[in-house]
Amino acid sequence: MANPALDEKRAHVTEIHEPAPARPSLRVVPADRTEDDATLGQFIPIHYHYQMLDQEPRIAGFEQAIEATVRPGSKVVELGGGTGVLSFFAARAGAAKVWCVERIPHVADAARRFLETNGVSDRVEVVNADASSFLPPEPVDVVVCEMLHTAMVREKQLEVIAAFKARYRARFGGPLPRFVPEAAVMAVQPVTTAYDFHGYRAAVPMFVDANNAHRIARMAAPALYAMFEYAADYDGTFDVDAVTVMEKEGVVNSLRFVTKNLLAILPDEGRSIDWDMQDLVIPLASPLAVREGDVVRLRFRYAAGDSLLALASAIERE
Repeated sequence: MANPALDEKRAHVTEIHEPAPARPSLRVVPADRTEDDATLGQFIPIHYHYQMLDQEPRIAGFEQAIEATVRPGSKVVELGGGTGVLSFFAARAGAAKVWCVERIPHVADAARRFLETNGVSDRVEVVNADASSFLPPEPVDVVVCEMLHTAMVREKQLEVIAAFKARYRARFGGPLPRFVPEAAVMAVQPVTTAYDFHGYRAAVPMFVDANNAHRIARMAAPALYAMFEYAADYDGTFDVDAVTVMEKEGVVNSLRFVTKNLLAILPDEGRSIDWDMQDLVIPLASPLAVREGDVVRLRFRYAAGDSLLALASAIERE
């Protein structure tokens, strides 16, 4: 079903070029999982939560989206609750019951303390359980899940929500609850990145804010490679074959991955509440010299939740 708000977001991250014979080509090969990175970023101890609580675009976006989505008397599940801040927003928006599901025992204990301190422990039940297997005892209206990472690597957002939907349908039938976030748009862009640090050159993966990417120079427009809604069926594998047209002469030495989360789509207002994550910049093992007008083909394949280190090490020139 067409979604005008989602289509509008697509227009903002991609530009259409007339097809041209492809000359240079880049390829990202399938990424193997690296065991020592397999759970990094998925199960986060309490001493790392400050960075998330203090991340204003994330917190403010979810606050607004939950206020726009949760109605008085609603029943809500939060998958991967952490400190419970998003469950707090749901209770403050009028939810009658919230299940806050957190796997790490000491984080679940902290969430209970924080929720009691903030006066909502009578409506928020912290459940020390794995979000990938949790099912509420009754149907709910809203599911909040923030297991997100740029390009959908490392964390298990897609896997956890897909499994939840299957269990929910088997137990309760339809309709599905509303999801926060509701959708995502993902793109990849060839760029030139400055990897010199006080005279020391180190081409390492990096995360940059879109509005403060002083090390990054655009070489072509972003190419859209994924757009999906969580309530719909989706594939957890990204199999990408896209072309980008070089806007100037230079050297492409990195790929920039862009992820826009549509936290809540508000069709009556003709807008969405968004969270633009930090961009992920991955260096190429073999930089590519290009000229203005060159068509560069981008081909790569990876699964949601794959290791960041595995993806970074897998990029190579075709």
